[in-house]
Amino acid sequence: MAAKDNNDSAERYERITADPEICHGKARIRGTRIPVSVVLDNLAAGLSAEQIMAEYPGLQEEDILAAVAYAADITRERLVPLHESA
Repeated sequence: MAAKDNNDSAERYERITADPEICHGKARIRGTRIPVSVVLDNLAAGLSAEQIMAEYPGLQEEDILAAVAYAADITRERLVPLHESA
């Protein structure tokens, strides 16, 4: 499966915002107080997009995809130390 082009990411970023006065400036879903990290934590815990949207009724599937795209871009920019596999 091929990755989407940068224009798709730019459109998704319209759903992500940060304001120092809201949620301590953390990246969040526009129009909500739901941090991107909360969406990602729920996905990492095994919840489906449908389950997350049920838990946070203001979210749409496009918001979840925007959170994942944002996280993917961050991993390209910042190295997180990982343990070497044996």
